[in-house]
Amino acid sequence: AAMYLLAPHLGAFHQAHPAVTLDITIEDTFSDIVAGRFDAGIRLGETLERDMVAIRMGGQRASMVVASPGLIERLGRPESPLDLYRFPCIRFRWPGARAIYRWEFEKEGDAIEVDVEGPLIANDTAVMLNAAEQGLGLAYLLDVEASARVEAGRLLRLLPDWTPPFGGFYLYHPSARQMPKQLRAFIDFLSGRLAG
Repeated sequence: AAMYLLAPHLGAFHQAHPAVTLDITIEDTFSDIVAGRFDAGIRLGETLERDMVAIRMGGQRASMVVASPGLIERLGRPESPLDLYRFPCIRFRWPGARAIYRWEFEKEGDAIEVDVEGPLIANDTAVMLNAAEQGLGLAYLLDVEASARVEAGRLLRLLPDWTPPFGGFYLYHPSARQMPKQLRAFIDFLSGRLAG
């Protein structure tokens, strides 16, 4: 979210609000923004606590399974998530967690999680993207991370009918009553930019 939703708009926000200092902390863990004394956070909608005020940032998102054209030429295309057991896959581990992320799929109401295998486990999606492009294996990432490389032909999207769109990212904060005016300015600015 920081690289794809915030970073492209920081310069324009500073020009519009030069007196506001943004202090951005990037973590891939589920931080408690109240305990951490943050004004707000950004998460995927399904991970939000119920007592938070949430504002959608941009549209729906989708996961993507991607691989290099060379790897697909060599091994063929998976036709269903269960085919992934015969492909090398690049796996993701949340920072600070022991468990490796299980790839999630859904089609026509059927949901399945696949515990893939492969030559690389990483806790950074940029590393995963580069490894996929080099042909190490298939990777499972968000569309905001992989779509530019798919559009450029450096990666191929696989199993698109098994990765439907979902809610997307939300900026969230504990309470509208105690919101600093700088945060209100940032939310309004970012919402306007991402709506366009």
